[in-house]
Amino acid sequence: MKISTKGRYGLTIMMELATRFGEGPTSLKSIAEKHQLSEHYLEQLVAPLRNAGLVKSIRGAYGGYILSKSPEEISAGDVIRVLEGPISPVDFTEEDDPAKRNLWIRIRDGIAQVLDSTSLQDMISYHDEGSHHDSYMFYI
Repeated sequence: MKISTKGRYGLTIMMELATRFGEGPTSLKSIAEKHQLSEHYLEQLVAPLRNAGLVKSIRGAYGGYILSKSPEEISAGDVIRVLEGPISPVDFTEEDDPAKRNLWIRIRDGIAQVLDSTSLQDMISYHDEGSHHDSYMFYI
């Protein structure tokens, strides 16, 4: 499974909102400028996040977006599923060889476990602390 820019930039948005949780709304323009991303593209990504109930929009001159729940309550899996769809390394059917199907299921479940057990709070805490020598690096 390869996470596209939708998933990566969506996590960027969510991490910024998590970092500023409780401080009021954050504009997409400020996130786009900070990370040198297209504001227009971020607008396209925040719509499904809002529709899924992960963020709320605040109108007005000092408007923007806020998380709808605390950073501890939103997982990376929540964000990735909204933007990328179901988590699966390959499409498989019941007709596939049982050994292969079992492997694909175990890989899918392993990826889901990592994503679902990693909250936005975990991500911003890790980001703020820098790299750890005893931490794992996961490539998906």
